[in-house]
Amino acid sequence: MSSSNAHVQPAHESMPPTERFGRLIERRDDADFPFYNGVPTALSIRQWLLVWASVVVGFAALVLIPQPNNVVALIPRILFVGIPLVVLATVTREHWRALFRRVRGRDVLTMIGFALLNMVVTFALAFIVSSLFGVSSNEAIDEAGKGSTLDTVAFYVGTGFQLVGEEVFTILPFLAVLYFLFAKAKVSRKTAIVLAWLLSSAWFAAAHLPTYDWNFAQAFIIIGGARVVLTLAYIRTKNLWVSAGAHIINDWTLFTQAVVVNAALMAI
Repeated sequence: MSSSNAHVQPAHESMPPTERFGRLIERRDDADFPFYNGVPTALSIRQWLLVWASVVVGFAALVLIPQPNNVVALIPRILFVGIPLVVLATVTREHWRALFRRVRGRDVLTMIGFALLNMVVTFALAFIVSSLFGVSSNEAIDEAGKGSTLDTVAFYVGTGFQLVGEEVFTILPFLAVLYFLFAKAKVSRKTAIVLAWLLSSAWFAAAHLPTYDWNFAQAFIIIGGARVVLTLAYIRTKNLWVSAGAHIINDWTLFTQAVVVNAALMAI
């Protein structure tokens, strides 16, 4: 996992302790979210709309560009993460790197911890939803490891880019909603965080509806519930590398199980 040396501005010293959540939600390291309060730079409403539109364009590239195999799929997967980051860098200059903080030892442990928590939550929700509504399979998991060695390697590399892209796809709208509620609607910081957390999780869940045959219960309860956990990793650390790391550990664990099973079936 790469790390960034970008400096992130700390929270305003004048911020009262009551405006921060307890230790289970936010670390006591004085780090704060970027952009929502003008630190390290301010974005206008028009710029936020442009950033959000770039997220949509990146997603369109991911779902509309044909992917006959995992090598070709590298292109839309890279565009998915690259387009919004390029646009964010255009409107914020070097401050786009405020999304990413240096990864330290405790951050790696946090990635692992949130990945495990996400698996527990996902399996529990999946059990409930499958019992009540039924669930659809994920084609990416079903097909993992069925191609050549090169295709499988490209699958892991490509999904690595895609999963970082999924964090960008969620966290930029989270920050946009946080900005609008806090800076424009004058909602308290805690309330703005909770609302942005829930709305961005619903946004992420909705994007998965086509993946799961428009199964609303599966998308909004299972995927949305998992997203709540992964976004908490970002809220706690203010570091997109951490939520992305937890996401990658979680999904690659599932992918690897499928690869092993598919390899065993093909060997029979």
